[in-house]
Amino acid sequence: MASHYQSYSAGETKGRTEEKAKQTVGNIGDKAQAAKDKAQEMAQAAKDKTQQTAQAAKDKTSNTSQAAKEKAQQNKDAAQGKASQMGQSTKETAQSGKDNTQGFLQQTGEKVKGAAQGATEAVKQTLGLGQNDEYNNRRN
Repeated sequence: MASHYQSYSAGETKGRTEEKAKQTVGNIGDKAQAAKDKAQEMAQAAKDKTQQTAQAAKDKTSNTSQAAKEKAQQNKDAAQGKASQMGQSTKETAQSGKDNTQGFLQQTGEKVKGAAQGATEAVKQTLGLGQNDEYNNRRN
């Protein structure tokens, strides 16, 4: 049989070994928890960075879209203004042409009327009717 001292010594060694094992397991657990916490922090940081990048891209796309809309509206307004100016110019040109045509037709009508009167007088003179008109005009 083992002596009392050997049993005591074996128990003490066993106790120390168990304590060392507990400390080692505790240290490993602490390190595992620290690694887990670090991994979660890194995953959260990556998630936050991804969200920031996505939001920045969304904002840039929105700004680009808004700028394109504004440019399109400016182009539309400019085209409408140009079309309005061209329409007004065409209207003025048409009115001027109408006025010129009316004046031309009036002048032509007066010329035709004058020519017809001249022809009538020439026929009267040729037929000898023009003298009676002078005579009749003097009596009135």
